[in-house]
Amino acid sequence: MSGTPIPTAAAFMSVFAIRRLAWALVAAAAFGLAAAEEKLTVDGLKVRAAAGDKAATRQLADMYYAGQGGVEQDFREAARWYEKLAKLGDARAQTSLGLMYARGYGVEKDLRKAHRYWGFAAAQNDPGAQFNLGLTYSRGDGVAQDFERAAQWYTKAASRGHVQAQHNLGMLYHLGKGVDRDPARAYFWVKVAALQGDKVAGDTLGTVAADLTAEQIQEADARAAAWTNRARNLPR
Repeated sequence: MSGTPIPTAAAFMSVFAIRRLAWALVAAAAFGLAAAEEKLTVDGLKVRAAAGDKAATRQLADMYYAGQGGVEQDFREAARWYEKLAKLGDARAQTSLGLMYARGYGVEKDLRKAHRYWGFAAAQNDPGAQFNLGLTYSRGDGVAQDFERAAQWYTKAASRGHVQAQHNLGMLYHLGKGVDRDPARAYFWVKVAALQGDKVAGDTLGTVAADLTAEQIQEADARAAAWTNRARNLPR
């Protein structure tokens, strides 16, 4: 274990890039779920949405994003419906719209707007938005790079059970970026993510464990297992 190389900052940032792509793919896969819940025609959904039905508005946005429910994929139309929800303060829609601005899906790519929408959702304690803010600060996407603020947002998301945030927070503690270097805390957060099935965290665990004694690892394992058990009851 002691021979495991410590990742360089460059390698760490490459993990962030992979995480960012993975987040977009996970988000995209989730957007089409609502369309299967209620079989209504597109016109019927639009009538309901025009009357202020948030569920219908979300369903339309999800359908157009994924190209499901009898409509062609249309990011521009998806963004239009997400925006309606976002302006009503819907945190999930704000997070989704932020992603679209970050990727340039159906709207002109604008990282500052993405950051703003994520800020709105994060203020409502949305862990996905909090994770995205942590990622933007860690990479300097649309904002000045700031590892301290990245750690703050990762901590909020990690505390609400966001697995990728848990891994990334652990790596910040491992490298001492934005926080004091803390091998025990680094191992704890990476272990929590690994216990929830995160493969990247599982692969990283040996690296962060290299700085700890067997006794410290045993203690951190017990704390991580207890935290994971409690996290099952966290509000989502």
